[in-house]
Amino acid sequence: MDDFERTAGGAILMDGKRLRDEIVARLRQEIEAMGSPAVCLATVLVGGDRPSQIYVRMKHKKAEEAGLISKGVELPDDATQAEVEAAVAELVADPAVHGILVQLPLPGHLDPEPVLALVPPEKDIDGLTERSMGRLVRGLPGHVPCTPLGVMRLLDRYGVEIKGKRAVVVGRSTLVGLPQVLLLSRKGVDATVTLAHSRTPNMIEVCRQADILVAAAGQAHMITAEHVKPGAAVIDVGVSRSESGIVGDVDFDAVQAIAGAITPMPGGTGPMTIGCLLENTLEAARMLGAI
Repeated sequence: MDDFERTAGGAILMDGKRLRDEIVARLRQEIEAMGSPAVCLATVLVGGDRPSQIYVRMKHKKAEEAGLISKGVELPDDATQAEVEAAVAELVADPAVHGILVQLPLPGHLDPEPVLALVPPEKDIDGLTERSMGRLVRGLPGHVPCTPLGVMRLLDRYGVEIKGKRAVVVGRSTLVGLPQVLLLSRKGVDATVTLAHSRTPNMIEVCRQADILVAAAGQAHMITAEHVKPGAAVIDVGVSRSESGIVGDVDFDAVQAIAGAITPMPGGTGPMTIGCLLENTLEAARMLGAI
């Protein structure tokens, strides 16, 4: 019998906070075993967006707990394109910086693509540049986007079988949906994956085929009990803000009574994004030959 916490309906609760903290502890042990080399995560935050400030602060806090060094670059809301690109270029050129994260979204007057394009694949710990995505498609060494990687870590940690199973990913963003499809379907993982989106007909029927259902559309409570095959693993990636607080794409209360395993929101995939960012930072230092 496993020691997993379960919901009121009996589904395994895939606790992202618990697994993130396990990752942080493991990384600290690895770094200390190497003699505590200076592995550095650098973030670039532009403007005063409150959620972005909270996310960045948490990333630095967990980096410190993991034994990493963190460096934060903050620019004002009215920073120019040239100023943001110069700040990123300085981090790229600094051999003491191993991983770079540009916190998105940038203020509306800025174009994120030229900024991200400055980051070399070895330092792109968010895995979001076209070169990193190309490496993922071709199966070459590189950094995998942190949120979909966190989903894979949760499935593994909570014993969800993937090989030979049917998976449905709802949402086709380059941040989550598209890389999630690649991760679930690549050789050695071997799920059969369907990508669903706002134009998918018969969404309920498509979702009900899934042994693993990943909801990443950003539409509050769009996944109901009707969408879920009994016993399926349901991963909630979508984040929406309501009067009652943060809610996900999954109607948790209804779905937990049917699912075999489910992530909470908040406390599921969000913490895992940070855990995987720290994993990628340590791997970046290895790729750069710094450790």
